[in-house]
Amino acid sequence: MAGLYIHIPFCASRCIYCGFYSTTHQELQERYVNALCREMRLRPAPHEVIETIYLGGGTPSQLSFGRLSRLLSYIYKVYEVSPSAEVTIECNPDDVCHEDFALPPVVNRVSMGVQTFSDAQLQFLHRRHSSRQVWDAIAKLRRAGIHNISIDLMFGFPDETLIQWQNDLQQALRLQVEHISAYSLMYEEGTPLFRMLEEGHVRETDEELMRSMYETLVDTLTHAGYEHYEISNFALPGKRSRHNSSYWQDKPYMGLGAAAHSYDLHQRQWNVSNLHAYLQAIEGGKVPFEAEPIDEATHYNDLVTTALRTCEGMNLQQLSAPYHDYLLAQAQPFIEQGTLAHTGNRLHLTPQGIFISDTIMAALVYV
Repeated sequence: MAGLYIHIPFCASRCIYCGFYSTTHQELQERYVNALCREMRLRPAPHEVIETIYLGGGTPSQLSFGRLSRLLSYIYKVYEVSPSAEVTIECNPDDVCHEDFALPPVVNRVSMGVQTFSDAQLQFLHRRHSSRQVWDAIAKLRRAGIHNISIDLMFGFPDETLIQWQNDLQQALRLQVEHISAYSLMYEEGTPLFRMLEEGHVRETDEELMRSMYETLVDTLTHAGYEHYEISNFALPGKRSRHNSSYWQDKPYMGLGAAAHSYDLHQRQWNVSNLHAYLQAIEGGKVPFEAEPIDEATHYNDLVTTALRTCEGMNLQQLSAPYHDYLLAQAQPFIEQGTLAHTGNRLHLTPQGIFISDTIMAALVYV
């Protein structure tokens, strides 16, 4: 078992761009932690040793130290967890800065939603923290012995300039964190930001500037010694996200909690995306999930849209002969134009191919 994902849906407030399932019903935290522990008992335990644990959300740092400790202790009680497991928790800077904040000893990696160092942009996103709190939070985590910190950044805000983005990157480098994930601002349907776009209150950044921002991201971080190991992810040597890498490397994982997904190579399943429905079902002794089988065509398409995102690309030896031949036939035009490269038993994006990765993947999937 590559990894265990636990979805913690609680947020103090909602960011305008977020499309993940979350809730502000903090009064349900105790019931939810109890339900997570019960879901572990209701579901078959994985036969393999768990190598990574990831608490995502939502805002996992909204849970108290006592609830976090109880949840993690129960995981180690129910499952066989590797002594060298990567245990990650997502945190908000303002939560970390709170005087009562502390992490259970088994946590050895923190992923922090920084997004930007511009206080004006943070307010626009409805983030709760200030840029000053980012520095304070990193310092506090270092004092607590956390030596593997990742931060999330965003670029492509309405009216953002290339110079502003360059400033964000320089600030990020000064933090000296081990891992950086950077994403363009997305206008996901159903979010307040999407409605602002529809109503004409904001406009998307033009494609040429977005490309310049991405080029600046890659050049800046690779020059600073970060490995560009996935389209949006950069790590110092030996500090790749082991948990997220399992998704791109076609390894099985289990997801616990409302809206959490699981994958065992043969089937994909997902829990109901409704906190009250999840709680009622678990308390009634049932796991509320839907599932779909993974046939060979679906597995092939999954590899195209995950493994191809990484610097190693797709391992062609994983494919049966028909899909191997189909892939290379579809890839040939991109190989000739220099956006894909076929090296040994692997097919991977070139630096030029990253900019049209969605187009390439769409052309490679089996329909």
